[in-house]
This record gives sequence, C-alpha cells and structure tokens, in this order.
Amino acid sequence: MPFASLGLSPSLSNPLARLGYTTPTPVQLKSIPIVLTGSDLLAKAQTGTGKTAAFGLPMIDRLLIKGGAAAGTRKPRGLVLVPTRELALQVHKSLSTYGVPANLRVTAIFGGVSIVPQKKELLRGTDIIVATPGRLLDHMEQRTVDLSGVQILCLDEADRMLDMGFMPPLRRILKVLPRDRQTLLFSATISDEVARLAADFTRAPQRVDVSEGQTMASTVTHRVHPVTDQRKGDLLTHVLKESPGAQALVFCKTKHGSNRVGQYLERAGINAAVIHGNKSQGARTKALGDFKAGRVTVLVATDIAARGLDIVQLPLVVNFDLPLVPEDYIHRAGRTGRAGLAGRAISLVSAADRAVSVAIVQAGRVRRVPADRAVVPRRPAARSRAGNLRARGLRRFASTSDARS
Repeated sequence: MPFASLGLSPSLSNPLARLGYTTPTPVQLKSIPIVLTGSDLLAKAQTGTGKTAAFGLPMIDRLLIKGGAAAGTRKPRGLVLVPTRELALQVHKSLSTYGVPANLRVTAIFGGVSIVPQKKELLRGTDIIVATPGRLLDHMEQRTVDLSGVQILCLDEADRMLDMGFMPPLRRILKVLPRDRQTLLFSATISDEVARLAADFTRAPQRVDVSEGQTMASTVTHRVHPVTDQRKGDLLTHVLKESPGAQALVFCKTKHGSNRVGQYLERAGINAAVIHGNKSQGARTKALGDFKAGRVTVLVATDIAARGLDIVQLPLVVNFDLPLVPEDYIHRAGRTGRAGLAGRAISLVSAADRAVSVAIVQAGRVRRVPADRAVVPRRPAARSRAGNLRARGLRRFASTSDARS
C-alpha cells in the first residue's frame, strides 16, 4: 500500500519514494490515517519501527499543507517532546527532510549547548519545535518561546521520559498549552505510568498496538553469555573480534563503566568511542557522527546517551551490563534488527545480573535461553611441556543457543 493511499497530500507523499519510503510500516499504516482525522492517539510500537514518520508526516500535512501557511510571524503550531538531545536531533533531521515540500521550519531545543542560537531561531519564527523538557522549560522561564499556538503535541518515547523523571516538567509544559489541541503519545511499552499519562493528557485517544504481544522486532536474535565480572572484558573483546570490522553498540550501566570499557577496547586494538551524560554535546555529536560514518567500529554508551541513535544497518548490540529494569532492554536491543534486517543482541550476564535477566524473561522480552547451552568461558588448558598453549592466549567459548523474540 503506497503512502498516498493513507490520506497524505500528494505534495508530501510523492517525494517519499526518493527518500527510500516505499511501503508504510505497520505503525505508519495504522497511525497516519488516525492523526490526519485530528483524533488523539496512544500508540505502542518498539524502537526502530518508523514512529517518527508515523507522527511527523501527518503533523506536517495537517499544519502546513491542509492548514495553510501561518500568517505573520510564525508561531510554533507543533511540539514534539523527546527524552534526550540525540533523539531531538534525529527527529529534527527527519521532520526537516519530510517537510521540504511544505517549506517547513523546525527548531531543535535541547541542553548541553548555548541557548543563544536557539533564542535567535525562535525569534525568526518556526512551525514545529522538537525539544527536551528541561531546555524547553528554560525558554519558557526566559519567555523566549510562545506555545499558545500549538495545535498538535507529540510525546515521543513517553516511557523513557517517565523513567527519566520528566513527569513534573511535562505537567508544567502541558499546563501552558492550549486545551483544544491534538495529543499523540508514542511508547515502546504501555506501563501503568504511561497509561496514567495518557489518561491525564489525552482525550478519548484511539489506540494503536503493532507489537503483536511482543515489544521486540522478530528480526533480533538474543544471546545470553554467563560470565564472571572479572572476565567480561575478555568475553566482550572475543565477541567483537568474531566479526572484525562490523559495527557494534555496547551498553554500560554507568558513565565511569563506559569510560573503563572504552579504554579496555582501545588497549585491545578495537577502535571505540564513548558517549555519556558527562561528555560535552560537541564530543557526543562527534562520537555519534564518527560511528554513523563508520570511522569508529564500536560505540560504548549509557542508556540515556544512546537515545536517538538511528543506524539502519547496525548488526550487533552488546549489554556489557544488563539494564536496571526490563523495559530498558527493549530500547537497547531495538537499536539493531531495524528495517527488516537481521540483528543480534548479546548480554553478558554475571551473578549480579541474574535477577534482572530473569525479570526480562518473565516480562516476555525474550524467550528463555537454557542455562546449559549458554556461552560459558572455558578456562585455558594447562600449558604443555612443548609450550603449544600460551598462558595468555585467546580464550575460547562454547557455542550459544539463540532465542528469537
């Protein structure tokens, strides 16, 4: 089914083929017609399913094509709230691309950079703002943004925003928005907190669920590697060197841990970059740019820093540390297996991680991997008198069982 059949204006749908959009994804197929009617929407879809186009295309269509150009100074008529700077940049880039036929102006607002250029851009006028809650509040307090004309609000990755403690800022922002607006809420999981958020901020929303009882793409193969904490570095190096040159995203629990893993990989001869919240925005942007361009093979990141990373052909995600909550596993593994391509999600599970690994299985994130078939590091055999085994040689690992979600 072509995009034009979803009700999008030809001037918006016709150029999509040149951008590589030929067939709508399930979330786009179900969401776009609903958004075009003006109804509120609560959509459950995992990362990497095309959510940005699912809300971005009909938002542009309604506001700029069917709604016409704004008279006088352009006040923002659309607002997209996202949890992180990286996701703000990604959504800003996508909307700017979609909106070329409509002469769309999009402004990205996020922290970690000077607020002055953002003020100047808002002063010139904009159609849609893509913002993180904290920096948007800064602009509201300094009265450099006018949200009185917002007609469509989208909360992207709502579960992540709640996990990051953004409920109070969200309430402050939504309090100043017009009540007569359309609200769209997209989330990989619909927890009780997300359901309450929808109840508070939407009006009789239509629901879309493309998860089909799952929250992970079926193209992702999951592996569990039991290992001691002391040997995680060796096992990670082995896993990465199994596919030399292939890119991988490695998740760590803490900023300090990310730095330590990045240094370990560099000493092992693996070209790695590190991103986390303590890195400057310039350093994070450069690391992401190098990774997307293939100049860096491995990107080591914390959960928050990796939000918004969009690489279609990323073949491997490694959980050096398991996430603290099962829902975060979805966001991590959702970085791979995109656009129908095969991907792998490998978790290095120590004794301290086992409770979380059980919770992930019980939550239905992946099928259980039999413990007796999981990867277990083999201790190097004793060195023979002939010296045919090196004491510090390459460690070998048993084969692993695969679990497809």
